[in-house]
Amino acid sequence: MDRIDIQIEVPPVKYQELLNDSKGEDSRTIRERVMRARNIQKERFVNSGIYCNAHMFPRQIRQYCQTDVEGKKLLQLAMTRLGLSARAHDRILKVARTIADLEGNARIQPSHISEGVSYRSLDRELKY
Repeated sequence: MDRIDIQIEVPPVKYQELLNDSKGEDSRTIRERVMRARNIQKERFVNSGIYCNAHMFPRQIRQYCQTDVEGKKLLQLAMTRLGLSARAHDRILKVARTIADLEGNARIQPSHISEGVSYRSLDRELKY
């Protein structure tokens, strides 16, 4: 399972939530944000043989997935408490880089690390 970047369990939607009249983001807005993030990645990896964050090698992860001291501490805490693998560490950083790209942030913030860790829910369930 640690070879999969994003692992989440999606519970069924409750009937009352289906009746909720709240408006979410429209598809056009989401598509534009995704296209901007893809263009950021395309420019980042020009002439590198890869085209997106998911394909980064360890050297590229070290180069493009920098975070501040707080972000590093958060990742270390998650690794220790959840018993995550080195592969999961790299996957979290790649996902956090993508989240930052979607927000238009050049640097990975602790909130991006936190969200990346949250997408490792199946890793946590496999621990005994």
